[in-house]
Amino acid sequence: MEDQLTKVPTHDLQSLLCSSKRDFLIRNEGDQVKVESLKGKKVGLYFSASWCGPCQSFTPKLVEVYKELLSDGKFEVVFVSADRDNESFQKYFSKMPWLAIPFSDSETRDGLDKLFDVCGIPHLVILDENGKELTKEGVGIIREHEAEGFPFTPERIQELKEQEEEAKRNQSLKSLLVSPSRDYVIRSDGEKVPVVELEGKTILLYFSVFASKMSLAFTPKLVEFYQELRNEGENFEIVMIPLKYEEMSFKQEFEGMPWLSLPVLDKTCEKLVRYFELSTLPTVVVIGPDGKTVHPNVAQVIEDHGRKGYPFTPEKFAEIEELEKIKRESQTLESILVSEDCDFVIGKDGVKVRVSELVGKNILLYFSAHWCPPCRAFLPKLIEAYHEIKVKDDKFEVIFISSDRDQKSFDEFFSTMPWLAIPFGDKRKGSLSRLFKIRGIPALVAVGQTGKTVTTEARNLIADHGADAYPFTEERIKEIEELYEKMAEEWPKKVRHTLHQEHELDLTKRVGYCCDGCDESGRGWSFWCKECDFDLHPKCALGDKDGGEEIKGDVQAEDEEKNPKEGWTCDGDVCNKA
Repeated sequence: MEDQLTKVPTHDLQSLLCSSKRDFLIRNEGDQVKVESLKGKKVGLYFSASWCGPCQSFTPKLVEVYKELLSDGKFEVVFVSADRDNESFQKYFSKMPWLAIPFSDSETRDGLDKLFDVCGIPHLVILDENGKELTKEGVGIIREHEAEGFPFTPERIQELKEQEEEAKRNQSLKSLLVSPSRDYVIRSDGEKVPVVELEGKTILLYFSVFASKMSLAFTPKLVEFYQELRNEGENFEIVMIPLKYEEMSFKQEFEGMPWLSLPVLDKTCEKLVRYFELSTLPTVVVIGPDGKTVHPNVAQVIEDHGRKGYPFTPEKFAEIEELEKIKRESQTLESILVSEDCDFVIGKDGVKVRVSELVGKNILLYFSAHWCPPCRAFLPKLIEAYHEIKVKDDKFEVIFISSDRDQKSFDEFFSTMPWLAIPFGDKRKGSLSRLFKIRGIPALVAVGQTGKTVTTEARNLIADHGADAYPFTEERIKEIEELYEKMAEEWPKKVRHTLHQEHELDLTKRVGYCCDGCDESGRGWSFWCKECDFDLHPKCALGDKDGGEEIKGDVQAEDEEKNPKEGWTCDGDVCNKA
């Protein structure tokens, strides 16, 4: 059914959640609960699975919100499982305090999946008391607003957004750090320091995650930075924002730190993550003496330049940019790959190759790891390009820089590669990641024959153009783009295709898309139906001869270590249907 006035879908819970053989839902201890008992409640349909990493991360958050809303009895959640077998379902469901459709009723589960067009999990559809669809964006709402989002109506979400905008306009140290139940921060010895005592100072908010390698590596540098400024009498303070800590681990890590912190597990911590739209670690937000945000993240500046960056004014950043420019202009292959105790990379069987032997070559630094599904998916494309380039120019090499978790994984992954690597656990990995600001893998940095950086976006260039992108310079990419423009002039502006007989497909420039013909990603030209959002690579629409194999992009593979369900891939915060 549909609400005729608003065109918002409305569903009858009885027909939605029941089958001809079942009129009940189950709890994790086996109790049956009649579907009719949901009448008058808001209902969240939670599409999730035990094999999905993002689901495992989101479920505890949903449990927390559910328990907070449980007292008024106006909200219920129904788990719609995408697990492979009953054992996995039962184990995962045992952690959930809400209801579920029995695993044996695959017909109802599949029907809900199709009805709500579930393309990625975790996915949360929220229905109102009458079965009207309030939102399909329940996961985002819970992540951003938690229990404050209730009753999950568009009006409530808009109200919260307006409150947040108002808070940003009137931001102060008090609005950031004080909660209704707390007006202080703490020292490592437990002393409570009133937030009012910090007003008028420059405050650095340090977001720290327990057991994060990046946080552990960065903290000593921040301590050094802190002590230098304190010794000079600067009017500033650091307040740590602890994330993903348990009380004992927080106490152990915070012990001996010279700065202040919000209490562990304080809800303000998660609120600040959302408020500052935290996207990377480590993050150090600068709050000026007036309580306003000066800079969203100076962690890299502190790591690279220490005290020289303070007080993070435009003038200071201009000075730092000049230093960075000088550094870039003087960069050589040896300056980035030779450390005090290591002047070589390794080939097969651990054979040492001196960095000096690579000087004068075009080098790709390949940041990757065996555990990373997109890395494993991209590797065949890179190997293919590597062999093609080597045929044309022997003054070319790739160096694998591993983020693997152990020697065995490194050895196994490296054994599939035809190029060189820095040894597993080598300290140069950290310095190279910082130098090139690597925030995600796979990543490819192209270093030219002079040793200077050509581009940090070589991964996309290989994915888009393969070996044709070599040597990855702006001039070469411009040539390729001009070639594509010429090719496109020869293509028809419209085509009809057997895979999409409803409408003609228009030749269109697209930033990125997934080809509905071969299920591979693509960028640039596509034959596209705007009405149906249907794309075909030119090679799929016209055939390889006319369309060009080089148009296609890279493909993501399944995460074999996490064993996601067949037909799904995991990427970032979501596991998506392939």
